[in-house]
Amino acid sequence: MTLADITQALLASYETAGGINHLDGINLPSEDAVDRLATDFMHLLFPGFFEPQPVSKKDVPALTTARLVSIQTRLADNIEKALRHARETEPAARAAALSMQLLSRLPNVRQIVQTDVQAAYAGDPAARSLEEIILAYPCVLVISLQRIAHELYQLGVPLLPRMLTEYAHERTGTDIHPGARIGSHFFIDHCTGVVIGETATIGNHVKIYQGVTLGAKSFEVDNDGNPIKGVKRHPDIEDHVTIYAHATILGGNTRIGAHSIVGANVWIMEPVPANSIAYFKNESLVIRSRRKTEKALESAESSEMQAWDCSI
Repeated sequence: MTLADITQALLASYETAGGINHLDGINLPSEDAVDRLATDFMHLLFPGFFEPQPVSKKDVPALTTARLVSIQTRLADNIEKALRHARETEPAARAAALSMQLLSRLPNVRQIVQTDVQAAYAGDPAARSLEEIILAYPCVLVISLQRIAHELYQLGVPLLPRMLTEYAHERTGTDIHPGARIGSHFFIDHCTGVVIGETATIGNHVKIYQGVTLGAKSFEVDNDGNPIKGVKRHPDIEDHVTIYAHATILGGNTRIGAHSIVGANVWIMEPVPANSIAYFKNESLVIRSRRKTEKALESAESSEMQAWDCSI
């Protein structure tokens, strides 16, 4: 088969294979442009950490202004493309306004991201400094970009929020939907293979380990068999919860109560009361009150529960 033959075969497939062609349509947001925006957002959130040269305080105002001007122009351009694709009216004017709204929220995003860095340092005995956390811990990238994407999601921007979180997903192996609502002091230890769905909510001071899934048990479909969008499908995690490695928690009616612990490799599709411990004993799920079992667990934890802490 020659290149000419392959060309003709591809052109024929473009005519017959619908759904995966985007020809003669609206210009879509650029993946490369969104990836560059993600990098620049990290520079704004953590000034001086990712620069090739040292940055002094006297340089920060000019550097920040220049970066904001550049980001606003590129952000508005890609928001406009996303709005045109969604057939919004007056996309250019709305994109300019939405880009400024997002940038105005960055100081507040920085405040909550700072709590995430502190949670990582406090939650990992292997961490030696905040600098190490910011430079070397993948959770900082994925949580920070999710928080920015979540603001875009709340502003009603299509396409772009998911593209931002997918940049972090590719870099870290952790997939957090921009719709997920996450409180302060959030830490993902090791940050590999974690999946958090669109309608999940996570409270303050929550710590989860690698491989955790906060997913959907099932989803409603319409009369044609298509998924119904926007319904609650993912679990709620209350404050001060720890979820150990490879736990799977499913369903929109599933809630893990405050101050609870979910053991490794647990599969949960039912509510867990506050101040509980959930783990597998043999092949059965056990949910116990922490108040009644903490003393017993101190002496029998290794035999009754699967390996919880995987810190290195």
